[in-house]
Amino acid sequence: MVRAVGTVPPNHPQSDNIKHPHTPGKPGEFLFRSTSFAITLHPRILLWQGDTKGDWVLRALHRLTAIGVKNAPPGKHPDGGGLWLHKRDDGGGQWVLRVTVHGRRREMGLGSAAMVTLKDARDAAQQWRAMTQDNLDPIKERERQRRASGRSRTLADIADEAFEARKAELRGDGVAGRWFSPLERHILPRLGKVPVSEIDQTDIRDTLSTIWHKKAETATKALSRLQICLKHAAALGIDVDLQATSKARALLGKQRHVVTNIPAMPWKEVPAFYKTITPEDTLTHLALRLVILTGVRSMPIRFVQTSQISGDVWTVPADMMKGRKDATTDFRVPLSAEALKVIEPAGRHARDGYLFPGAKRGVISDMTLGRYMERAGFAARPHGFRSSLRDWLAEATDAPHEVAETILGHTVDSAVTRAYRRTDFIEQRRPLMELWACHVTGRIVPTHV
Repeated sequence: MVRAVGTVPPNHPQSDNIKHPHTPGKPGEFLFRSTSFAITLHPRILLWQGDTKGDWVLRALHRLTAIGVKNAPPGKHPDGGGLWLHKRDDGGGQWVLRVTVHGRRREMGLGSAAMVTLKDARDAAQQWRAMTQDNLDPIKERERQRRASGRSRTLADIADEAFEARKAELRGDGVAGRWFSPLERHILPRLGKVPVSEIDQTDIRDTLSTIWHKKAETATKALSRLQICLKHAAALGIDVDLQATSKARALLGKQRHVVTNIPAMPWKEVPAFYKTITPEDTLTHLALRLVILTGVRSMPIRFVQTSQISGDVWTVPADMMKGRKDATTDFRVPLSAEALKVIEPAGRHARDGYLFPGAKRGVISDMTLGRYMERAGFAARPHGFRSSLRDWLAEATDAPHEVAETILGHTVDSAVTRAYRRTDFIEQRRPLMELWACHVTGRIVPTHV
């Protein structure tokens, strides 16, 4: 019950609906002289609200019931005092509080009807509604409170949220852990429990200094992931230094690490190596031969399925191509006669549709091909055969740059150019892959074509 001094006018059209004593100054007696506020008279019954004409309107509070909320049809249902239930066609609902602040109406979400009970919604409505009497905007006040509470949120909390927000962009929803691991291994052990608002450039410098030069690529990834976390925190309204990572990079200095490319076999030596793996028809030999003949990365090779091959064209699914999720497209690979000869015996090993199944389940390991070459005493690695092919295209053929790059599945030119040039050059690539197969098998001496 709210107490006010005065008396409800006896001739008020709704005065009979209020039981009140006749002695001024007692609970239940109300005299309103303002025309711009609303006040609850009783938790279960009424609301007095002034209008611009100075007349007083009596409005019922708590019109809804718990069972009514559950069974309410789609639409907007008032509970009184500005509290509304917005029910959707799918059965879900949202609590919304309508208030007037600074002469304009504001609508404030109070949560899902499935998560917030009718009682809790009423309590919240009363709390935020009371702020309007002090001429405060409850929506802005709530944001202030959230920012204040955000000051105590740790980097570990924000990192988890940022990862969840980006999962849709990551291959396999980030299950492999490659996106999160730089943070998990090199940032969070030291800064995970620190409030994100307190992290500065010296904290970051001290955390990454031990790997900045020794593991330059990992350190760079960790710094990049940390910047994403700080941006996520800022989007939540937390006061963070978005330049902290740039300042830390300046403090750490230029990395001394020299990038080394994956060892590749010179293209003129490839025929001799190919001859050593031709007699065998084991899965390892067949997969390695297909890597050399197609120039495709090892992951699509290991996961190739019989359903992806139609005639002399292998269509690599977009999710097997290198690049961000939803930023890649299916890639057609023209198969040479030699490549088809490799696929035929591989088909006899197929299981569950995969040409190169693992010993027990799945497909062959990503280390299988590399270990074979290592045990054979070669410094080159399977991925390096892509470089061998690219060098052959540059030195032994007249293949245009865009065709040569497309053979390797690389994206060339700008997005605007690609929007107009939509060909994948498969007809130009087909004879080049046949020539490459001829070179690899030693059937012809490489000449400039």
